[in-house]
Amino acid sequence: MDQSSITWADGALVTIDQRALPHEVRELRITTVDEVIDAIKTLAVRGAPAIGVCGAFGVVIAARAATANGVLDTARVEAEAARIADARPTAVNLAWGVQRTLAELPGGVPALEAEALELLAEDGRVNLAAATTAADLIQRLCGDRPLRLLTHCNTGRLATTAWGTAIGALRVLHERGALAEVIVDETRPLLQGARLTAWEMAEAGIPHRLTIDSAAAWAMATEQVDAVVVGADRITADGAVANKIGTYMLAIAAAHHGIPFIVVAPESTRDISTARGSDIVVEQRAAAEVTGFGGVATAPEGTATFNPAFDVTPAELVTAVVTEFGVLEDAAAARTSAGTNTATASASTAGAEIAEIARGLYASGWMPGTAGNISVRQGDTAVITASGLSKGELTAADMVTVAVVDSKPVDASGRKPSAETTIHTAVYRTRGADAVVHVHPPHATAVAIKTAGSGVTTTRFTGYELIKGLGSARPDLIDIPVFPNHADVPQIGADIEKYLTEHPEAPPVLFIAGHGITTWGASLTQARDRAECLEAMCELTTLTGQREIAVGDHA
Repeated sequence: MDQSSITWADGALVTIDQRALPHEVRELRITTVDEVIDAIKTLAVRGAPAIGVCGAFGVVIAARAATANGVLDTARVEAEAARIADARPTAVNLAWGVQRTLAELPGGVPALEAEALELLAEDGRVNLAAATTAADLIQRLCGDRPLRLLTHCNTGRLATTAWGTAIGALRVLHERGALAEVIVDETRPLLQGARLTAWEMAEAGIPHRLTIDSAAAWAMATEQVDAVVVGADRITADGAVANKIGTYMLAIAAAHHGIPFIVVAPESTRDISTARGSDIVVEQRAAAEVTGFGGVATAPEGTATFNPAFDVTPAELVTAVVTEFGVLEDAAAARTSAGTNTATASASTAGAEIAEIARGLYASGWMPGTAGNISVRQGDTAVITASGLSKGELTAADMVTVAVVDSKPVDASGRKPSAETTIHTAVYRTRGADAVVHVHPPHATAVAIKTAGSGVTTTRFTGYELIKGLGSARPDLIDIPVFPNHADVPQIGADIEKYLTEHPEAPPVLFIAGHGITTWGASLTQARDRAECLEAMCELTTLTGQREIAVGDHA
């Protein structure tokens, strides 16, 4: 992986001044909050992940400046953090990085600095994971041949901290020998494609051609593009993608020509608090960016301009969004193109699969009576078991389709969804899961009760071979969150959503004290298998009295 384009050294944030590229690789040292804000506003630092990390270190800089005689002025830090978060309102990563770091304020400057450094290290891991998955998807969609891809703006290590997102996928494909060339949009008006992406392509030795933005559709029409690969600054709950201006017209052109349109972005870019793309406030930038360039006027003096920094691409034009957690394919678009009958058939198929697995788990004693529930995601909706029905007698008809964004039913069956629907939708809004299983196996439920606290806690397991089946980042260790129970079940869902948003590294399994376990995965089978592995491991810990077993070093 490349050396990070952002470093923290002796109280200063050190990065590459992107305004000077491609002519000069100039170091930028940032030591004040005003310098942080100026760097973000003037695009000296740009790209959603990069400004998120920059914002995190901005909080550290604010805290260092607000410390006198060993006393930290927390109110001053919070005020400065708000100023930093407002520097670019459309890019959700900035506010995310600021808030995640600010949450460590009670621990003082050392805790803030440790969290910002973790964000920096995490970004490189996240980028490589998303880029690799995106490369796999592109090859699956386009075939095993040298590919011709088109990208917009800049999504490489300059826009992140290391490796890159969309450009990261191009780099993975290049290393596999699967990339013929990349067409690089110049990206008006500030030419991030011409100045930055072309520079990164040359740096990585990737064959590329630069084109004006308005030539991209013709490149698709003349069969010079196999897929479009872009990044994102924000992805709303309905799957709409806010990205650099010009992205929307690429998506329209790609849809017209039947070309895959892939978005590669970190999970932190998904803004589940914003329901629709139309709710996004799009930043308007200075007229001078349009009426001239490099200090030279190109339009009559006083010409009015329309200069949005971003546009918003609706979900139906997006083939797939790829994050570090996997592929979020646009099933909604597939259903629309296939018609209502296909949608109904799809829900029926999902219902049959859910019913079959539910009956099996009922026979195991994990879904006694009406307890427990299972769901399968279908784009912006989910099919889930109805409330008040015995899980041992479920059929495909005993399901409800709900909206992921608000957990409300969207079909006309008249049945009520399970009370725990908010738990399922919290997972879908924060993770790239396609199925969720919520069950009450006895040993796992007992472990959850014994390890529960007044708030969200975690319990660690080490050394068990079964950890490998739980989706942990490490094969020998897993920290599983334990959530407190609430009579108001939606509060459990809210707790889970908040935790998963703030902890992108959390495994796809969790405990709820006195309320069973929840697991998820890329398929219903995987979600069920994870529940079975967790229960088996908890049974072993019950028999042995040990959750942690010493293991040797891993190579």
